[in-house]
Amino acid sequence: MEVVEFACGIPQLLKGEYSDQVSTDIDLFSFRQPLGVCAGITPFNFPAMVPMWMHPIAIACGNTFVLKPSERDPSAANFIAGLYARAGLPDGVFNVVHGDKVAVDALLDHPDVAAVSFVGSTPIARYVHARGTKSGKRVQALGGAKNHAVVMPDADLDFAANHITAAAYGSAGERCMAISAVVAVGAAGDALVARLKAKALEIKVGPGSDASSDMGPVVTAQARDRVAGYVTRGADAGATVVVDGRQCTVDGYAGGFYVGPTLFDNVATNMDIYTDEIFGPVLSVVRAATLHDAIELINANPYGNGTAIFTSSGSAARIFQREVQVGMIGINVPIPVPMAFYSFGGWKASLFGDHHIHGPEGVKFYTRAKAVTSRWPEGDIAGTNHATMHFPTSV
Repeated sequence: MEVVEFACGIPQLLKGEYSDQVSTDIDLFSFRQPLGVCAGITPFNFPAMVPMWMHPIAIACGNTFVLKPSERDPSAANFIAGLYARAGLPDGVFNVVHGDKVAVDALLDHPDVAAVSFVGSTPIARYVHARGTKSGKRVQALGGAKNHAVVMPDADLDFAANHITAAAYGSAGERCMAISAVVAVGAAGDALVARLKAKALEIKVGPGSDASSDMGPVVTAQARDRVAGYVTRGADAGATVVVDGRQCTVDGYAGGFYVGPTLFDNVATNMDIYTDEIFGPVLSVVRAATLHDAIELINANPYGNGTAIFTSSGSAARIFQREVQVGMIGINVPIPVPMAFYSFGGWKASLFGDHHIHGPEGVKFYTRAKAVTSRWPEGDIAGTNHATMHFPTSV
């Protein structure tokens, strides 16, 4: 809804620039125009929010929009289309197309689609960007993540453990801004792991219809089995299983897609529980001797979506925010999703394309600029009809 509010004030951002008398009787100005038909391809985990990073900005900029939502939860897109219709949006401005890869490829190849926005896994983001740009389209494709939280020895460990637990296991870990790796620096390690263990064991797993549930199921049986497989491989690789969520059961839901909160310690950077985006409630603790080592570890990771540092040192925070190669950074904030009047997006393999999503960069993505150099001669006043071989600013 914040993005919608931002879009309602978009004329301020669509204003062009004007320079009077850049040369004799010549003015220069610019303005932005819509692209035409824009498309959005969105994931299952936030079926209302992620599309609303896209279509409010695209439509406010003057484009029409085609949304291809995840086939796993398609009804939210239909509901939003109904709200647009009730609000009086003309037919054909916001459109919903359901389907799978066939529908995606059709949008990526269609000559009338000028721009494509995507949020999903890195392999698919890379595919969408490659196929869309090959067809001459403007593409922003947001990929996966492996978000690290660095915990310094001077941090309030109870505060850090509370917030990291929520960031790791909220939404069953099925969000691109989830914290999935903790870098415990120096003496912070053992005390932090003890607190993370206690907090993980307090989480109540159950159905979303139960208000007392802290964490619900993952999206499918295949997702449940995939996450459990990572836990097994992590244990086999030598990581310390502090909390094991593989045997999680919920009364009355024997066939449910439940995986409990899982916590690993002593994780090595070559283990697939560290290298891969698990997209489930699995938190890995890696040890580092210094802040410099922690930053090097994060920068060596192929993903660069979000990261955080927990510290009481302004100096450490400033060094971290300057040196870490990640697009969104939190200081004592584990999920640093920016407000709608900033832009959302990562670095490295977390983003394919030049522009982040929504906010000011979203406006740039859904429009293109024109620069107009203007002169209105009135006869041969002071010889202004005389053409030269120079640029106008040389006159």
